[in-house]
Amino acid sequence: MEIIIKLSQFLLSLSLLIILHELGHFIPAKLFKTRVEKFYLFFDVKFSLLKKKIGETEYGIGWLPLGGYVKISGMIDESMDKEQMAQPQQPWEFRSKPAWQRLIIMLGGVTVNFILAFIIYIGMAFAYGDTYIAMDDLKDGLLIENPVMIKAGFKTGDKVYAVDGVKINKFDNEIDLKIAMSKEVLIERNGVEKTIKLPTNFIDQLTKNGKSPIVSIRMPFVIGAIAEDSKNTNLQPKDIVLSLNGQKTKYFDEAKSILDKNKGKTISAVVLRNQKETAIQVIVNSEGKLGVKIGGLAMDSLEKLGYYKVSTQNYGFFESIPVGIQKGKDQLINYGKQLKMIFNPSTGAYKGVGGFAAIYNIFPNTWSWEVFWGITALLSIMLGVMNLLPIPALDGGHVMFLLYEIVSGKKPSDKFLENAQMVGFVLLITLLLFANGNDIYKAIVGR
Repeated sequence: MEIIIKLSQFLLSLSLLIILHELGHFIPAKLFKTRVEKFYLFFDVKFSLLKKKIGETEYGIGWLPLGGYVKISGMIDESMDKEQMAQPQQPWEFRSKPAWQRLIIMLGGVTVNFILAFIIYIGMAFAYGDTYIAMDDLKDGLLIENPVMIKAGFKTGDKVYAVDGVKINKFDNEIDLKIAMSKEVLIERNGVEKTIKLPTNFIDQLTKNGKSPIVSIRMPFVIGAIAEDSKNTNLQPKDIVLSLNGQKTKYFDEAKSILDKNKGKTISAVVLRNQKETAIQVIVNSEGKLGVKIGGLAMDSLEKLGYYKVSTQNYGFFESIPVGIQKGKDQLINYGKQLKMIFNPSTGAYKGVGGFAAIYNIFPNTWSWEVFWGITALLSIMLGVMNLLPIPALDGGHVMFLLYEIVSGKKPSDKFLENAQMVGFVLLITLLLFANGNDIYKAIVGR
C-alpha cells in the first residue's frame, strides 16, 4: 500500500507538471495561429496508450513516462521531421512566425512552471501557514550526529546563528539544505560564537554518508517498545527516561552517553509514567543498551512537557501573497546555487545528481497534501530552470538561437538547427543516463 501511495504522488505530480508545461507552449502557439499537431503526456514511441484527434491536434498519453511534448508544425524539435521542413513554408507554421512570437511560444513552458510554483507557495502559506521552532527557543542547541558535520567541527549543543552571513531565525525543514550549500556557519557554543568554515567538497561528503540528518532537534528518551529478550521488564512503552545513575537525562543523547559508561551494570533510573515520576532499576547490557526500541513524541506533546515552544504563523489571503512569492524566490535562488555546485567538479556535488528514482524517493509513504504540494512546487522550479539551460533540444536552446536571430537579424539555417538539435539530444540522453546511473549505483551500494 505504501508503494502505491508513493507511486501515485510521483505520477500525479509528474503528470501535472508535464501537462501544464506543455500547455504553456500550446496556448501561445494557438494565440499566434500556429498549428499544433500533437499534445502528449509521456512519450508515444511506436505507440500510445490513448489518443484522440480534436480539430487539427492529436491529444494522447504515451507509454514512456520520461516527459511529454507538443509537436508544433514547422519547428525543428525532438521529432526531427525533416520531410515537413523540406516543404515550402506555410502561414500556420512555427518557422513562418515573427521571431518575437516564436520566442514567446518557446518561453511559455518555463513561464508556466515558475508561475505554478509561486501560486502553490502562496496557496500553501494561506492554507497551512508556517510551523517552526524559533532558533532562540533551542536553549540546549541542536543534535549533531552526522559524522560529516562532526568532522567539520560541529558538536551536539551548538546553536546555528547564521549561514553565509544570513541570520537563521527558525528551525524548519529548510535548515539542512541551507547548511549543506553554505561555505561557513556561525554557531554559538557554551556562550561563545564561532565560525566554522566548510570544506569545498562538503556536499560530496554528505552524499557519501547517506541519509543521516545534518542537524536535528534534541529529543527525550522515550520508550517505544520493549524487546522480547530484554531484561528490563519494569520499563513500559511511553515511559520517558528522566535520569540514569543519578544524572539527569533531558535528552536521549545524554542518556546514551551515560549508558555507554555503564555497560553490563544495573543502575538506578527515574521515568515519567502517566505524568508521575517513578524510580526503578534498569539493567544495561554489554552493548550499552536497555533492550528497548526508541519512541517519539509529537511536537504538541514536546511543547506540553516544556521541551520546545512550537510557533505557528497563519496568513490571510493577501498576507500569503508576499510570503509565497518570497518562498518561491528563495527556492529559485537555492536551486540556482545547487546547479552552480553541480557544475563545479571540485564540490563533488555532481555525484549526488539523481534521476527518476531520486525524484520518486522524495515523496513520502503516507499521503500528505501539504508535502505533495511542497514537492510539486520545488519540482516545478527545477523543471523550469533545467529547461532554460542553453542546451539545444531544451527550451533554453531554442531561446538562445531566437535571441541570436533577434539581435543579429540573421536566422540560423535549418541544417544548422537540425545538427544542433541532434547534438543537444545526445547530450540530454547522456545526462539522463548519468543521473539514472547514479540512482542505480546508490541502490547497489546501499546509499
